[in-house]
Amino acid sequence: MVMDRIALILAIIGGLNWGSIGLFQFDIVAWICGGQTSIVSRIVYVVVALAALWCVSLLFRTGEETEVTAHND
Repeated sequence: MVMDRIALILAIIGGLNWGSIGLFQFDIVAWICGGQTSIVSRIVYVVVALAALWCVSLLFRTGEETEVTAHND
């Protein structure tokens, strides 16, 4: 499903951003969007969080649902 892939990509981006914060103390999203408190950064953080929540649903889907979705894409 397209929504699953978009959510997964956004969750990966969020994970990479957290990795850069942990390793280098550098927030990529804040750097690109003008600081952690800018409205654009906050929107990006919320969208990534919503994508991560969507990805939680992937954990609870049966293998049959995932296979059908994979064949339909």
